[in-house]
Amino acid sequence: MPLQNRVLPTQDIVADPGRGLLMGNRGCLHGADRRLGTTRWRSKAWISCVLDFQGRRRDPMPPGRWTALFFFDEAVALAAGHRPCAYCRRRDFLLYADAWGRHLRAPEMDAVLHSQRVESRTRRQRTTTQNLADLPDGAMVRLDGSPALVLGRQVLSPLDLERQFGLLGGDIFHGALTLNQLFSARPMLGHADYRGPLKGLYHCGSGAHPGGGVTGAPGHNAAKAILGDHRALFG
Repeated sequence: MPLQNRVLPTQDIVADPGRGLLMGNRGCLHGADRRLGTTRWRSKAWISCVLDFQGRRRDPMPPGRWTALFFFDEAVALAAGHRPCAYCRRRDFLLYADAWGRHLRAPEMDAVLHSQRVESRTRRQRTTTQNLADLPDGAMVRLDGSPALVLGRQVLSPLDLERQFGLLGGDIFHGALTLNQLFSARPMLGHADYRGPLKGLYHCGSGAHPGGGVTGAPGHNAAKAILGDHRALFG
């Protein structure tokens, strides 16, 4: 039975057999039965440490001592509110401290971090709404209710979409989904059967019925029209 010491980006601590790439702590959170109580921190110094330091070995939940927590990777540790340890990860800590743009001692840094990581009234994780384009690689966001890592994103404006992909006005639906451009009027009256004004020209993109979206329906319907015409010509 795995111990409850795996930290998620949401700050929750769960039981998971995997250790992850980093270890850390928030003070002593466990009791004599090696189970966590209701408290999720005993200190404002939430740190993340290396798994192996000078060959030392310790029980992850020794009586009355700090509880060893584990993180999948650095991104998860930072998202959960844990900074690099100033002792076993000295270089990483100095780089992290330098990114603040002002000189702060570790306790001062922890006080600021704690005010931003936890809601004082609910004791839940504090989150904010940000523009995705402004976030650096490695930032953790909530996507459809689950944590997601920002990595290698590309932001395209409507003008970029028009220039790169020929989408008039940057419209990803190849035409507005309005009543005068739906069903028999999509893409225009007289051509809603996927056959274009020129023989052999077929509409199979979002501009054809039933419109935009990741369905594949316009292409599927156009393929049926093409096969039907092919059979009529060649039997």
